[in-house]
Amino acid sequence: MKILPSPRLMRRALLVLPAALLLASCAAPVAPTSLDTAIAAPYRGDKAQARDVYRHPKDTLEFFGLAPNQSVLEIAPGGGWYTDILAPYLRGRGTLYEAQYLPPQGTLPAGEAKSNAAFEHKLAAEPEIYGTVVVGTLQSGQFKGLPAGLQVDRVLTFRNIHNWIEDGQVDANLRAFYSVLKPGGVLGVEEHRAKPGTSVQQMIDTGYMTEAYVIEHAQAAGFRLAARSEINSNPRDTKGYPNGVWSLPPTYRGGDTDRARFAAIGESDRMTLRFVKP
Repeated sequence: MKILPSPRLMRRALLVLPAALLLASCAAPVAPTSLDTAIAAPYRGDKAQARDVYRHPKDTLEFFGLAPNQSVLEIAPGGGWYTDILAPYLRGRGTLYEAQYLPPQGTLPAGEAKSNAAFEHKLAAEPEIYGTVVVGTLQSGQFKGLPAGLQVDRVLTFRNIHNWIEDGQVDANLRAFYSVLKPGGVLGVEEHRAKPGTSVQQMIDTGYMTEAYVIEHAQAAGFRLAARSEINSNPRDTKGYPNGVWSLPPTYRGGDTDRARFAAIGESDRMTLRFVKP
């Protein structure tokens, strides 16, 4: 004869079940987001995704050895073009830190200040995407607003080093990147590439930097060059333009002058370098 559980035991089981389900749901890992899914995410928008053909985000991030469980520090994110990919990819498995660049005097040009504010507003407005991102600053080679003693797996910077020459901050920033990386950690650099022999003043004026300059200063900070890639090269970019790299898309600083020509060239020729902290 089958013995049925008493009503009291059945009531107790029903009370325990929701709690068990709640604990199970809390323990469940965040659904992983692949790099392909993050890149194809609709919230990035058509305008951002149209630049993928020039920026090759998947190949670039894979070249830098990105993995979903890493701690990653992105330097000077601008409007967050790469943040929009990194944040969902790392969410729930790794950690994304952002360091907005401030010049030594602390005052940004109006356009850059507006861009930084818009970036922070975007992150706050969409917590389901950016809610775990930690934002700080980099000024005079010092990080602020980030956890004390922070050590990360990757430091990534995209088309930024040329902005720090005139401020005299290239070396201080590279030393800061070295200090915040774990031993064996990677510094990934993508930068507009000048012709060999370009002077420092020409780099400031045009926004293009020589690979030799970047490598020399990174090595002086303690890094070892691990690899170079031509992922982001563009042989159509001849680099002799009145408004330097800003003649090209997406900036088109010259307005309608030669716009069709610059559109046909596309975005700049870029070096892509992987450095390692020994």
